[in-house]
Amino acid sequence: MLVDMPITVCSLLDFPNLPETPETGNTFAENAELKAKAAAQATGRIALADDSGLEVDALGGQPGILSSRFAGPEATDREKYMRILDLLEGVPDEERTARFKAAVAIATPEGETVLVEGTCEGRIAREPRGENGFGYDPIFYLPDLGLTMAQLPASEKNRISHRARALQSAKKVLRELLD
Repeated sequence: MLVDMPITVCSLLDFPNLPETPETGNTFAENAELKAKAAAQATGRIALADDSGLEVDALGGQPGILSSRFAGPEATDREKYMRILDLLEGVPDEERTARFKAAVAIATPEGETVLVEGTCEGRIAREPRGENGFGYDPIFYLPDLGLTMAQLPASEKNRISHRARALQSAKKVLRELLD
């Protein structure tokens, strides 16, 4: 996603001694900002960090920031999405609205932080479908396409996903920071 930019992209693997930043925020944005600021301060470089997950309206926005551990810290992807399906048992299709949401924070070593977000709206399917993707993709139905996220080819998912949308906005911010 950032390959067309005049930058060298590093990952946390390039900084093995960097301590893990606890995700203590109450929102995706707060968690992304915590991680980006910590990485920028520790490395002395501009840092980009994200946090993302699934929000289901009929569940009051759950699993939200707990998406990765919604069914327990060791739960498999299948166990996570089956828990969502169990909780939505009997909920009519029109009330199964949901979104994938991503927050991306860009932090400078000087302490400046810019936050961008991306969403992908959909519904929770009645049963899992598709073999592509990960996490909640098999139950995240895109009504306009008539497919779940897990039924999409990677190229299409990478074009319309919440992360793709957030990263497109982040690229604009990075360009401004570099100018």
